[in-house]
Amino acid sequence: MASVESNDRKLNELLAEVANGKTQLPDFQRSWVWDNTQICKLIESITSGYPMGAVMYLMTGGDVHFKYRLFTGVDKNAATANPEYLVLDGQQRLTTLFQVLASKKPVETCLETKRNKKILRYYYLDIKGCLDSNTDRLDAIISVSENKTLTEDIGRNIKLDLSSPKKEYENLKFPLNILFSPTETMHWMLGLLAFYHNDPDILSLYTQFNEKVVQRILDYQLPVIKLSKDLPKEAVCQIFENVNTGGVPLTVFELVTATFAADNYNLREDWEKIKASFASKKNGEILSEIYGANFLQSMTLLVSYKKSLKGLGAVTCKKKDVLALDLKDYLANHDLLVQGFCDAADFLVHQGFYRSKDLPYSSQIVPLAAIFAYNKESNGTLHLAHHHELLCRWYWCGVFGELYGSANEARYALDIANIFEWIKGGNQPDTVVRASFQPTRLLSMRTRNSAAYKGVMALIMQDSPNDFMTGNKMDVASYIDESTDIHHIFPQAYCISQKYPSNKWDSVVNKTPIYASTNRSIGGRAPSEYVKTMRTTKGLSEDVVRNAIESHKINADYLFADDFDNYFVDRAIRLLNRIESAMGKVISGRDSDETIKEFGRPLLSL
Repeated sequence: MASVESNDRKLNELLAEVANGKTQLPDFQRSWVWDNTQICKLIESITSGYPMGAVMYLMTGGDVHFKYRLFTGVDKNAATANPEYLVLDGQQRLTTLFQVLASKKPVETCLETKRNKKILRYYYLDIKGCLDSNTDRLDAIISVSENKTLTEDIGRNIKLDLSSPKKEYENLKFPLNILFSPTETMHWMLGLLAFYHNDPDILSLYTQFNEKVVQRILDYQLPVIKLSKDLPKEAVCQIFENVNTGGVPLTVFELVTATFAADNYNLREDWEKIKASFASKKNGEILSEIYGANFLQSMTLLVSYKKSLKGLGAVTCKKKDVLALDLKDYLANHDLLVQGFCDAADFLVHQGFYRSKDLPYSSQIVPLAAIFAYNKESNGTLHLAHHHELLCRWYWCGVFGELYGSANEARYALDIANIFEWIKGGNQPDTVVRASFQPTRLLSMRTRNSAAYKGVMALIMQDSPNDFMTGNKMDVASYIDESTDIHHIFPQAYCISQKYPSNKWDSVVNKTPIYASTNRSIGGRAPSEYVKTMRTTKGLSEDVVRNAIESHKINADYLFADDFDNYFVDRAIRLLNRIESAMGKVISGRDSDETIKEFGRPLLSL
């Protein structure tokens, strides 16, 4: 059979298969209801014979094994068939049409302003309105409450009452939920004629309505695209992402969740427990931006690395590999990896990162957690603790080499294998080999959008600086409690008044982590002025003030003298020295023509 086939099928046949369970939904398709306006517009298209787009089915019985469920509104007792197809695209349209046309239950809709509040409705066609060429079809579609009434004045007055067949006849409103039942439709027509004493005008009116509207719906066909059960899971995921422009995007996590659910394992519930366990840890905030997909990718990396050591394939964590993750492997490595992420969080805090928003790359935690997890399993025989410096060098090379900003699967795989080889005396990891940093990059690092910018701030914090205004050590607790943020050393207002070039004063060279209260004290004054405040108002000795300033890699004398030019070059040199130390690599180009042009002199070590 071809991987994809397409043909047109009658709407009533498709809805019948929804009703008997032959067509169902994969578990990753989350329930979602349309509002009344969307439903009425869909009815308008169907009754007018307008196309509403194709629906896409996946045949069951292949390697793609999902947990499935019935459509909203389907009677569980009446759905006796096992699913032959799962709907990948068209859930909302088929769900709506099933409830409107083939279910006796009221349709679940939602308020347009409060989408979490469900409203139950029944839908009718105004017979005369449908036949009147001057009436817009949308105006001929009537929705009423679950009591089959339409009210006004906040429910005080009943504007339209369709609560009995006789009242439907009286108002010439045809109930759409009987349309696909020939017996019920015939019974309703006979009741209508009896109500009007076989009036020939009523018979003619209904005949026209039946021919021009009812029959059009009965003959309505939808293009159906069927995907073969032989399609691999990653193809199903990609196809779904391409066609599902509305509704909930299908992620790798959703697909694996649906796969595990078929084996009665609730991955989503497990992930919620993992997140809660992260949050309860001392340094858990660092992991607050880690998502289920990240955890699965790290799990796949760990599992594949362990298998590679046994000659069972390559180290990998691409989408197709994550989708192929076996539940047994997941469970076997579950607790190990949870601890690996916690160890990674502790590692990052010791590197100077105290909040998730300060991390250069949350993606770099993926291999880092897997590395810690495997080291944990080895019971320390890999001696990662004794080679902590190597792990730090690898991490900072990733940050300052800015190597984790795009597709990273191949780098993850290289890094976990290379780290352990390096520890055993092998070659340096690819991330360490490739990483480089240009001195002039300091000038273009101006915001948190830069990974290296965040890295510089973390290195300053790692070295335990002192607060400008109190002289106290800036640690994890005070960093968070004092609402620490990154601020200018030579204040922005002062720099503008002095007409210093913005590419210098607004760069990372002129910034450092400062408490919110300290920043307010600094204001827009010249450094020499706010330094006086530190001495007089705060009562700090000159040594304390000098040490506090110097702890941020600043020459205090240049700050005391408001000497921006010498301060700027001096601090650029100090930052480059610290970056070199973190990466374990010499930064080339410190005396290049380009560096001299931008900074006015070489940035050689002090």
